[in-house]
Amino acid sequence: MYAQPALLDLHERCHRSLRKYVDHCRVLSDEELDRELDGFGYATVRQQLHHAIGAERYWITVARGRMDASEDEADAVSIDVLESFRRFVSEATREYLRETPDEELNRPRMMTTWGGHEKMLAPAHVILRTQTHLFHHMGQIAAMCRLLGHPIPPGLDFPVV
Repeated sequence: MYAQPALLDLHERCHRSLRKYVDHCRVLSDEELDRELDGFGYATVRQQLHHAIGAERYWITVARGRMDASEDEADAVSIDVLESFRRFVSEATREYLRETPDEELNRPRMMTTWGGHEKMLAPAHVILRTQTHLFHHMGQIAAMCRLLGHPIPPGLDFPVV
């Protein structure tokens, strides 16, 4: 059973790292943010950040029963806007976690996902999925930044303390 405080802690730590990644990306020019790099599903740093944040918004809205699969490019026009988008999505997840009792977080229920597909999912698993997904894309961003000549400095991974 997953407890609300543990999920909130995990979420806070993940977003602390993501915030540092977004801040690091301020060293990139717009040309570097938008340079397409081979070997990545989302070919630019800007697309990676936008997708990672947008996917969390998508899954939280699925858990709330009102799926939002929109990908508004206006949410990614600058690093400042991406950071604002990240804060908005992070707060939406925090709010969901604070208002959802442990029993409901752990009880599988039918959720409607992309394409109108019905899936039996436990909200806690949805939350865990969003956070592991963030770290997948932070790894992609780290590799991209290294290729662009701006390696991620040490200490931006999952904060242990």
